[in-house]
Amino acid sequence: MTQYIHGHGPGATKAHAKRVVANSAGHLAATLVPGLRVLDVGSASGALTKDLAAKVAPGEVVGVDISPDAVAAAQADPSRPANLNYEVGDVYALAHPDASFDLVHVHQVLHHLADPVAAIRELARLVRPGGRLALREADFGAAFWHPDAAAWRSWQECYQLVARAAGSEISAARRLVAYLAEAGLAGAGVISGSLWTYPGFESVEAVAANWAERLTERRFVDLAGALAVADEASLVRTAKGLVEWSRQPGALFAMPHIEALIQL
Repeated sequence: MTQYIHGHGPGATKAHAKRVVANSAGHLAATLVPGLRVLDVGSASGALTKDLAAKVAPGEVVGVDISPDAVAAAQADPSRPANLNYEVGDVYALAHPDASFDLVHVHQVLHHLADPVAAIRELARLVRPGGRLALREADFGAAFWHPDAAAWRSWQECYQLVARAAGSEISAARRLVAYLAEAGLAGAGVISGSLWTYPGFESVEAVAANWAERLTERRFVDLAGALAVADEASLVRTAKGLVEWSRQPGALFAMPHIEALIQL
């Protein structure tokens, strides 16, 4: 099962548009050289995928996503470089032969999956001998902020409960090494960590407004309601609280990540 609980609405699309190698894939930046053949799994709107394509040109890059709408929009993007194409695919059964890619890149995908270990095994299948599998996962349960705010605590609890009710684990980062070990990749690469900080990645006002928007988008409201996690009124209150929090002097929000760069 794969369920993208954030959806591909305006809030998620805005957040994805800011992702580039420098702020979202620093753990593999030194390995990106011209000529690599790259698979980017969970490419969504394609912002990060396009930057990968620029770094490895003229090497071929394939972006794959479970959403036909996201793939169609990314493929039609007039800024898509010539060495990049997108396709619809299932992370558990990708339509490529064994050892097809020099680099398989996965950013914040495992926390949407019911069986991340099976996905890792499938992703590793696609890496040529000597190539790399690059994984980066967020940990919603370890996110932190200052000053304290009930709205952020509600946001954190809500997203974790919705994900778990939907069959996935949104605090996947702390489990990444365990997933790799279960997939037969224990000790095969470099493990690192990094933070998205606000201010830093963007302003605190921007991150609070973005999560407020994503909390109240129709798809998430309906999903939270169907799973009996939160109703629309409570989500609206939480969203307003996030925006109010962001106006305080000295406010900070941070999202931790764990990364793995595995050479196969």
